[in-house]
Amino acid sequence: MTHFRLIRRVAAVAAFAIGTAAVSGAAQAAQPLPFPFLPLLPQPAAMQPMAYAPQVQAAPQDDEDSATGTELPARLKRQIVSYATREAPGTIVIDTPNTYLYYVLGNGRAVRYGIGVGRDGFTWSGVQSITKKAEWPDWTPPPEMIARQPYLPRHMAGGPGNPLGARAMYLGGTVYRIHGTNAPSTIGTHVSSGCIRLTNEDVSDLYARVSVGAKVIVLPDSRRADNANGRRG
Repeated sequence: MTHFRLIRRVAAVAAFAIGTAAVSGAAQAAQPLPFPFLPLLPQPAAMQPMAYAPQVQAAPQDDEDSATGTELPARLKRQIVSYATREAPGTIVIDTPNTYLYYVLGNGRAVRYGIGVGRDGFTWSGVQSITKKAEWPDWTPPPEMIARQPYLPRHMAGGPGNPLGARAMYLGGTVYRIHGTNAPSTIGTHVSSGCIRLTNEDVSDLYARVSVGAKVIVLPDSRRADNANGRRG
């Protein structure tokens, strides 16, 4: 009996030791790593990469187009029309009284654009040619315009806010131009100091068609004072 009790006691002690070791091992196995939560935390806002929305350059503007969303009347929208003329394809005809510009295609057709033309006392007529083309042109008001409007800048670099708009085509040795505008509501009116203005969209279309040297015919407006010798603007 004594021998049996001794065996039971040894077994109990061994079981206790094994249990203690198991608990200790489990505890060590479950011991968390130092600061295990740090990799799970979101980065502070200052450390996160910032997303920048791309900036879109606004379309430029004209001297007195055209991302304003203003819709032109149907008659002033760019369209291919029947146009009887003996002028060669590539010729530009400015119909001053009706505020149209025709780009002759040939075979009795032309692209017609709505335009803004010179106001009272600033219309002119004659034949010129395209001597220069420019994208996003600079603007330097001529002395005559500065004299009338002394508040105007002496020079303005091309880009948003520039009065010549997205494109310009220069006429002969004059200061007159066919150019864009940031004021599409003025298309179809007599408003400029002699230049011919189109919406930025239309002037870009015309610019892609026209070559340097192209003939430009400006028809007179008998209803308004003709100023062929030139007030400029």
